[in-house]
Amino acid sequence: MAAPRATKSGFAAEAQAKIMSKYSEDHAREVLEWIHELTGEPSDLSGHPDNVYEQLKDGTLLCKLANSLEAGSVKRVQTSKMAFKCMENINSFLEAAKKFGVPNQELFQTVDLWEKQNLNAVIICLQALGRKGSKFGKPSIGPKEAEKNARQFTEEQLRAGDSVISLQYGSNKGANQSGLNFGNTRHM
Repeated sequence: MAAPRATKSGFAAEAQAKIMSKYSEDHAREVLEWIHELTGEPSDLSGHPDNVYEQLKDGTLLCKLANSLEAGSVKRVQTSKMAFKCMENINSFLEAAKKFGVPNQELFQTVDLWEKQNLNAVIICLQALGRKGSKFGKPSIGPKEAEKNARQFTEEQLRAGDSVISLQYGSNKGANQSGLNFGNTRHM
């Protein structure tokens, strides 16, 4: 957990301050409200980093969230407060999130939450999962995800495009190299 870690100093403190400066309490509150809407928990919806950490650190609420989106997505939720059991819950949630379609770059590392290293990454992951809510018939947060819109063109339509010269191709009308001198002229 966050308590036994030594206080950072120097470059590490600067890096941690930069990471924490990206954290948004408004986004965190929005995520907690969405979790509350699906699971009925937590009761404290404050977006303060300490509250978010306390609500999510053991991973049980995250596992309930995954199971509320799709029953049985996390098979076994550990109720023990032992470190490795809590980290197992967090890891189970991350596997479920990956299965739900959250991109790898939006997932967080287990230690980001467990050691309170990067709560912003946790919120980003939960927002990405929140966008997938409508896919499961549940409320979602954030912008609606785009849907595939495949188009079928006839051969005639495709051939018609070949005869069009687009203005995007540009023009080289009157282009030449007169007047361009780079460096010294060549003496023969």
